Amino acid sequence: VQLQASGGGLVQTGGYLRLSCTASGRTFNSAVMAWFRQNPGKEREFVAGLNDNGGSTYYAESVRGRFAISRDNAKNIPYLQMNNLRPEDTAVYYCAARGTGITVMTRTRQQYKYWGQGTLVTVSS
Repeated sequence: VQLQASGGGLVQTGGYLRLSCTASGRTFNSAVMAWFRQNPGKEREFVAGLNDNGGSTYYAESVRGRFAISRDNAKNIPYLQMNNLRPEDTAVYYCAARGTGITVMTRTRQQYKYWGQGTLVTVSS
């Protein structure tokens, strides 16, 4: 299974973007999916997650109230709506999935089995 994030770009402070993640390969359905982000020289950090087993969503404090994760269940893909963007949101954003049959949410990146190529988000001041 290959994941691919898209939707990144260059926006001004206060702008918005919507990221999406597609999966290719075999049929794939992961209840737990998340978005992470990373800047050069820094750890990849959790941004938002969604557990389809119950519908709960989870956010890093730095994005709570500005970002929203959702899911198209028909396509098994997550979205990340990012509003009121700030320069500190600049990063490469990755979608990740824990895998089929796993229903426990985690913010720990090592526990995500599937990763996609990232998409760059740049917020200018």
